[in-house]
Formats: sequence, C-alpha cells, structure tokens
Amino acid sequence: MEQNTLINTIEQQEWLKTAGDALQPAVVDAFKAGGETGQQIKNALHGTWLGHPLHPAITDVPVGSWTTAAVLDTMELLGQKKYAPGADAAVAVGLVGAVGAALSGLADWTGTTKEKRKLGLMHGMLNAGAAALYVTSLLLRRRRKTRGAAIGLSMLGYGIVGAGAYLGGHLVYSKRIGVDHSPAGARKLQDFVVVLPEKELAENSMRCVKAGDVPVLLARQEGKVFALAHSCSHMGGPLSDGDLLADGRVRCPWHGSVFSLEDGKIEQGPASEPQPAFEVRVRDGQIEVRSKG
Repeated sequence: MEQNTLINTIEQQEWLKTAGDALQPAVVDAFKAGGETGQQIKNALHGTWLGHPLHPAITDVPVGSWTTAAVLDTMELLGQKKYAPGADAAVAVGLVGAVGAALSGLADWTGTTKEKRKLGLMHGMLNAGAAALYVTSLLLRRRRKTRGAAIGLSMLGYGIVGAGAYLGGHLVYSKRIGVDHSPAGARKLQDFVVVLPEKELAENSMRCVKAGDVPVLLARQEGKVFALAHSCSHMGGPLSDGDLLADGRVRCPWHGSVFSLEDGKIEQGPASEPQPAFEVRVRDGQIEVRSKG
C-alpha cells in the first residue's frame, strides 16, 4: 500500500507534467537538429543495434560501482584504510557510467507519455541528484579532514540511487517501458492464414487485418504485399495509422519508430525490438500470412 501511495503521489504532481512537457520536445528537437548524425546517435542510445534497450545495461555500471564503493567505504570506517583507494576508484567509475546511463535514459524518456513521463522524470532527477552527491564526495575524498563527510555523501547518494532504481523497476515491470509490445502470437502462426482478398488492398496503402486473433499490418508497395505485426514493438502504437514511406518502410504514428516492411528491421528508434514480420503469399485471389522462421 505504501509503495502504491508513493507512485500515486508522484503521478499526481502537476509540476512534473509541466517540466516534462517542456523538456521532452526540447530533447527531441536537439536530436533533430543533428540531422542524420543526430538520429544515429539517438538510435544508438535507444539500443536499436543491441536488440533491446541500452539503458538498463549501462545502469549496471554506476549501481555496481557504487555498491562496491559502499562496501569498501564501510571497511575503511571499520579501520581498514587500505580499501580507501579502491573506494575512490569505484566512485569515479560509477560517475563515468552514470553519464552513459543518463544519456540513454534521456533518449528513452522522450518516447514516454502521461504518468510514465512523470515517473521517468522523477527517476532521472533522483539519479542526477545522487550523481551530484558522488561528484562532491569524490572531490572531498582528496583531503583527509573532509574524508568522513565524503563517505557520508556517498552513502546518502547510494540511498537515493536505490530509490531511483525502484522507480526504474516500476517503469519496466508495471508500466512496461522498454518491453516488447508486439503481440506474442505473431511468432506462432505456423500455417498460412487467409487475411484479406487481394483486390481489397490498393497500391501504396496499408490495412489492419486479423490472422486468427493476431492483428496484422498489410501494406502494398510497388506491387508487392508485406505483412508485419500491427502493434509497434516500442509502445504498441497502431502501425496502420502511421505513414507508409518510400523504399518499403513504415513509421509508427506514436513515437516515430521506423521499420522495414520486408523483415521488420528497425530503421529508426525509439524502438529497440524489431517488428515481427510474416511470410506472405497470394493464392486464389486471397492474401495469406504465416510467421517467419
């Protein structure tokens, strides 16, 4: 109950909505200003090359490093001074990792909405505050008379990191941020299923059809018929409401992810999971699809 109350309290904070509404387009515009290079950087931060979000992997660096620092600092406080250099190094490594975690997390945050945006912003603010404490701690560690205060700041920062990690976990496991939203059944159609008469799919058009219980996007371009899972893998956006682009691509209407119609490959983030693609054949005037692989 207390955890739910905490989450609800954060979600009700209108100042987080105001701040998020101002910051999100600014970040998006910053990437756009970089042109193709900016988009490539954004894709890399999303983890499109990795096959899943990059942010959770990078967060292991600061969390792991600062956990090590907390253990070594504790040993130092117990009289084991030899562990001091190791603790200092762990704090520094964690700060380097925090930069990557912040950049990748910020990129992912631009593809969130409503309450998720508020929680994500609070998550980022907590981690930024913790990083500031660790920077101060690292500077104070250089002088013996301020080392006790430095260790205290690190311990406080570690507690704040834990709170931020809790919100991060809630975003993933409860709000499904960074989770593949494409329908699981899209990969289980072993046999061809009739989905639409061929004459009902015009050139340069898209439609949502059903293969059993699975929503499927059908598209025709240059006389060829393509089929992908209809729900965008990023956040479940309806691809048929998006844009059919040149060279066999489709853009999601919600957050702008672009996929290849041929194989579902990610051409542009924020999606980090490829879109399930279907084999397509036309038999007796009917379009039929089945899962690939």
